[in-house]
Amino acid sequence: MIKKKFHNYYNFILTTIIVLLFALLLGYAGAHLYFESNKEQINKNVKESVDSEVEREVKKQDLEFKSQEDLVVSAVKEVSPSVVSIVASRDLSVMQEQFSPFQDEFFQEFFGDDFRVETSPEGETQKQELSSGSGFIISEDGYIITNKHVVAYEDVDYSVVLNNEKSYTATVVDRDTITDIAVLKIETEEKLPTVELGDSSSLEVGQTVIAIGNALGEFSNTVSTGVISGLSRTVIAGGAGNTEKLTNVIQTDASINPGNSGGPLLDSDGKVIGINTAMASRAQNIGFAISINEVKSIIDSIYESGKIVRPWLGVRYIIINEQIAKQNNLSLDYGALIVRASRAELAIIPGSPADKAGLRENDIILEINGKKVNNQQPLNYLISKHSPGETIELKVQSQGEEKTADLELGERK
Repeated sequence: MIKKKFHNYYNFILTTIIVLLFALLLGYAGAHLYFESNKEQINKNVKESVDSEVEREVKKQDLEFKSQEDLVVSAVKEVSPSVVSIVASRDLSVMQEQFSPFQDEFFQEFFGDDFRVETSPEGETQKQELSSGSGFIISEDGYIITNKHVVAYEDVDYSVVLNNEKSYTATVVDRDTITDIAVLKIETEEKLPTVELGDSSSLEVGQTVIAIGNALGEFSNTVSTGVISGLSRTVIAGGAGNTEKLTNVIQTDASINPGNSGGPLLDSDGKVIGINTAMASRAQNIGFAISINEVKSIIDSIYESGKIVRPWLGVRYIIINEQIAKQNNLSLDYGALIVRASRAELAIIPGSPADKAGLRENDIILEINGKKVNNQQPLNYLISKHSPGETIELKVQSQGEEKTADLELGERK
């Protein structure tokens, strides 16, 4: 009985294996027949699928690995039409002068010492260029951003030369009292090309940047490239007879030459992230640019009111450091010490917000809205982050005691 059952089980297994093998053979034969009959279409579909995938991968790699050169070329092409040269000139009387053009002994032998050339008729005036710089167009109707020191002269004529060589008379709309920024305006019926402003708060050291400007006042739209060498720098910059402290500026090794001042510093996408402002005279490839985010409030106020609106506290002060603290026997090595600039100039402007808030000479302003006043964050820098009419909280040391005071900012005239 057991032997019979085993025999039946063996027959079942064998039959199952034969059926499976037969099914596999039929499946293979059917697939083979289908492939052979549709071989051309299948190959075509496979090829199209592979080609499509390869094309997608190539495009992806093109975007991911686009060369640095292509990025620079693309950014420059996009922005160059919006970069301008700014020239300051004045009508000056040309003195009647006589001179010998032949200082060489060889020529004097033939023409003698008495040969003279008169430069111009007496009383004639001539337009003479005093300085030049750069700028960039921020609106289609002709508003232009540049450095304040580029347009520092009051009694001169300013002209703006576009990338297409067209020249326009420019008027100075306003000069900022805190940063080295000024706004110009030209009048034209055509829509002008404009730049796109970036975000300087997201910059990183080592990031590629591009500087464009009127280098040396001769070579318009000169391009130089480099990287961001440092962020949030504080520098003392001089120009047009003035010296001022610039805070929160970008350091770059992109060449910034005389004449580049006021031109844009771009990221690799062609967005303006800074305004080329200064260079270190005793070094190579150390230049500085004002962060574009520092300028956005200026642009907004120009659009809204036609002038640069800045908040006003109404004090004269010096920033305390270790040296000043030691010299004046102060217990603190930070803050803004309210002092007179001279005997004739009061430390607190009468009727100013500081006067109304009860601030006095020799008080030390320690903090503005919880932010410490120091060399990295001078008083005017912290105040500039606010608007006229806004109330701020000051932490002040007065006669050795600390106190807080609420103060409503005025508008700087």
